[in-house]
Amino acid sequence: MASASVPLIGAHVGAHAEEADPLAAAAQRGADVVQFFLGDPQGWKKPPPRQDAAELKASEIPLYVHAPYVINVATTNNRIRMPSRKILAQHAALAAEIGAKGLVVHGGHVGADEDPQVGFDNWRKVFERDEFPLPILIENTAGGTRAMARHLDAIARLWEALDGFHDKIGFCLDTCHFHAGGEELATVVERVLAITGRIDLVHANDSKDEFDSGRDRHANFGSGRIALDDLLGVVRAAGAPVICETPNGVEGQTGDIELLREHLGAARV
Repeated sequence: MASASVPLIGAHVGAHAEEADPLAAAAQRGADVVQFFLGDPQGWKKPPPRQDAAELKASEIPLYVHAPYVINVATTNNRIRMPSRKILAQHAALAAEIGAKGLVVHGGHVGADEDPQVGFDNWRKVFERDEFPLPILIENTAGGTRAMARHLDAIARLWEALDGFHDKIGFCLDTCHFHAGGEELATVVERVLAITGRIDLVHANDSKDEFDSGRDRHANFGSGRIALDDLLGVVRAAGAPVICETPNGVEGQTGDIELLREHLGAARV
């Protein structure tokens, strides 16, 4: 496991077979921590019960669950917002059952011609109407002109809208998303903390695309457009568990985990 001065470092395991046994997938990668889906990331169905719930809850490996990408609780479209709230609650319940530390969900967006304040208000209604059994970790996103969590000014408005519920939420910082979203990584941790007061999880990803592209395409470390020093700087400054959501399966993620450990001064023991 990681030393006291180095964060836990792990990976998101996304193939269906690996989701069926995330602990084995974590062991393959030498991961200290693991993130996975409980169901189809592009689907609206309730996640099925986990037959390994007791084993997962008893594991020493910290678990994080990523909610489906389709969730958008900010939208004014009732046909998306209402099902989004429903499956967010369903995933939170199952994530708590398996002992997950948090449920990661994207900030969402409103329509191009709509007032973003409506989206921030819709986020507040989520916590006014539902009780969640674990922290909901809101993740910054890469694109969209009316996104709730692309730019720091929007994140500040979101956190203001959620005043009174800050004990129910956390922040997940994605390096690729901030790079693609147009926020400088060299100072982003300090600026996030000034708004949220916390960073609960880091998604450490290189980016295939240039700064402020608005495109969410992850790359393995050193093969994309993010300077390694900037990526390492975020990890060091955030002081939170790290999930590599990088491509190329076991080999690619193992290499990225080892690279982080090498540069952060921690060897796997």
